[in-house]
Parts: sequence; structure tokens; C-alpha cells
Amino acid sequence: MDAYALIIAGGVGARFWPRSREHSPKQLLEIIGHGTMIQNTVYRLDPIVPPERIYVVTNAIQAPEVRRQLPRIPAENILVEPFGRNTAPAIGLGAEILRKRVGEGVMLVLPADHLVHDIVTFQTTLRNALALAEQSRGYVTIGITPTRPETGYGYIQFDKTEQDRPYEDLEAYSVVTFAEKPNLETAQRFIESGDFVWNSGMFVWKISTILNGIAEHLPDLADELNRLGPAIDTDGFDSALERAYGEMRPISIDYGVMEKVENRYVLPADFGWNDLGSWDEVARIFPKDEHGNAIAGETILRDCANVHISTVSGRVAAAVGVEDVIVIDTADAVLVCRKGRSQDVKEIVDHLRKKGMTQFL
Repeated sequence: MDAYALIIAGGVGARFWPRSREHSPKQLLEIIGHGTMIQNTVYRLDPIVPPERIYVVTNAIQAPEVRRQLPRIPAENILVEPFGRNTAPAIGLGAEILRKRVGEGVMLVLPADHLVHDIVTFQTTLRNALALAEQSRGYVTIGITPTRPETGYGYIQFDKTEQDRPYEDLEAYSVVTFAEKPNLETAQRFIESGDFVWNSGMFVWKISTILNGIAEHLPDLADELNRLGPAIDTDGFDSALERAYGEMRPISIDYGVMEKVENRYVLPADFGWNDLGSWDEVARIFPKDEHGNAIAGETILRDCANVHISTVSGRVAAAVGVEDVIVIDTADAVLVCRKGRSQDVKEIVDHLRKKGMTQFL
């Protein structure tokens, strides 16, 4: 059975301000290494899913840059949402278009803005997940073996006591429950229990499986997708899509479907994954000097320790006698924050929006 990929690429990456903006969000930036995050997401799929079977969900503001960065992806595979409605409508849209165009297949759903170090292990995990989704007709997710009690990720609990695992050869476990982002004490308990993994936001299922799950647990969304179906690949599609999205309520695929269905599996894996959800995460994995400093761009440091400074403005950034800070310098904005607080950068973005300072968004 053919494999297809749906890359979710419509976010704004608010926690990556001021580098991440509405026209150039995190997934369209080169953060670490070579290539933008969405380009590397497509590159990792190369041996598994050819470009003509890769689809991208984005928005109207970002679509031109997505097309420019991904010239091998057919233009008709770039799906443009009229406005954001969270992951369930985005995934439902992709699944309905695939159903109309190809009928059936196995569908990978991947975020556009994650980092993967061990590509070989990642690809092996995807192949196992594809096989599991086809054989089980179930809902498959990829869990990341945790390395620390992280409070910034959701968690998945699996049944490690399962005696007769039907898909043991694929290293799969039945899912017990999904857990929201915990506090530190709860995260520590999750790690100690040995039966929790990080929720990577990567899913695999047959096209028919996810559409059936949406029909059962999100019937209002299913109704809109069914009404949209006849307009796919016609001149009236854009207007039909805008009307349908106007009726859809925002809801995540985790909450809307995955927490409610039976036949759920998780593949625990370790391939050097990071969702790069904040500047703290970038600072944590960025190459450092002997004083723990991580720098990018023209930077001068004197008596500094454990700082992360990135400048793309063309200016020189200089720091003297500071510790445990993050400095991000762009052409029109500078962020300075204490390490450990970069999750709160989203509040700056919210403030700019409330004040109507859209030129900085």
C-alpha cells in the first residue's frame, strides 16, 4: 500500500519571536544546521515517500514561501487553509483530499518544525509505523523516549505489562492514555514509572481509518469534509473550503480523536528528536565554547558564561559580564530574556498584537 505524508506547516512559532514572524515562521527558517526546518522534514522522507506523494498544509501568508522552498512538491499538494482551525481540521482536510485523489493509502502526519539527529533510526521507525498502521488498521503515534523530566511536552502512557503484544516485532505498545504538559513533580513521576514517552505529534494511519475516527468522534467536522469533497480539484474549491472552515470549530487531533478511539499504538523511539519549542531548547543543543556560551553571527563576549546570542541583523552583538541570558538580534527587534523564561516570549507576541504593532509580527 502506498505511503503518503501530510506535513503540518501553518504555525507562527510565537515562542521564536523575533526571528519567527507571520511571513517567515520557525518552520521556514534555518535555525540549526543547513536547510530550513521544513526542507529538512521533506529531506528525511526521501527514501520513504516520494515528493509527488507529500502534501503540506499551510496558510495563505506562508504558502508562497513554502512553494519556493519546496520546488519538488507539486503545487496542487500545497493545501492552503483560509484560517487556522488547529490540527483536526488540517488533518481531516488532507485525508479527504487524499481519499478523493487516491482512494486509500497509509498516511504519515508530521510537524514541519522538528529537529531529528539520527535520520537512519527515524526512517526505520517510520517504516515500522507504516507497517503497523496497515496491518492493525489502528491509530499509530510515535513516542520519544524521554531523557529528562520535561514540562514543555505532552506525554503518552503505554502498556508495558502487556503480555501478548500482537505487533511486538514492530516494537509497538498499546496506548493507555495521553497526558497534557505536566508540572515538574508529575514529569519526574512519569520518567520514574518507565511507561511514559514524549508525545512527538507524529501520527500514522490509513486514510480510511482517520476519516472513520473523525466521523465517529467529530461528526460536525466529518459533515463539513463530506460537503467539501465534491469541490476538490474544481474551480469552486477555494470558496467551498472557506465556507467549510467557517463552520469548523478549532480542535486538536489528540483531543478530538486520539484520546477517544480504540486500537491505539505507540512506537517508543530515540532518534535525537527535539521540537525546538523555545529559544531555551536551541541554546541547550547549540554547540558551545568552554564557558557554555552558544553564539551565532558577529558576536563579542567578555567574561560571559552560559549565554546564547544570535544576531542576523548585520550588527555586532557584544556582551560583558553576563550569565544565563538569551539575546536574539534581528533587523527591527531585539529579545533579551533570562534562560528558563523563553517559553514566555509568546506573551510579547500577544502584547504586540493587542497594541496593533503588526509590523513586528
